[in-house]
Amino acid sequence: MQRPAVDRRVAAIKALAHPSRLLIAETLMGGERCVCDLQALVGADMSTVSKHLSLMRAAGVLTCERRGLNIYYRLACSCLPEFLRCLDELAPEACGEGCCD
Repeated sequence: MQRPAVDRRVAAIKALAHPSRLLIAETLMGGERCVCDLQALVGADMSTVSKHLSLMRAAGVLTCERRGLNIYYRLACSCLPEFLRCLDELAPEACGEGCCD
């Protein structure tokens, strides 16, 4: 695999590897949200939420659109729910009794 592809994948995985950012991504699986909604969801100040959103945008996980005074965020691709379901299958509690011995 080409190094740039690996770097892009690493950036996307890192962008999701924080509880607040993963919560944002999971929320956006239900549709776009205003930054004010995401701030309330995360429960952090606007500068912290903006840093999370900027990192996720830079990694290609999110896109955004300004509408008047508000900025709306959405997932950049529709495959994230499937990716997260695959991750859930990797979790130890997903194993049946004795399957990982």
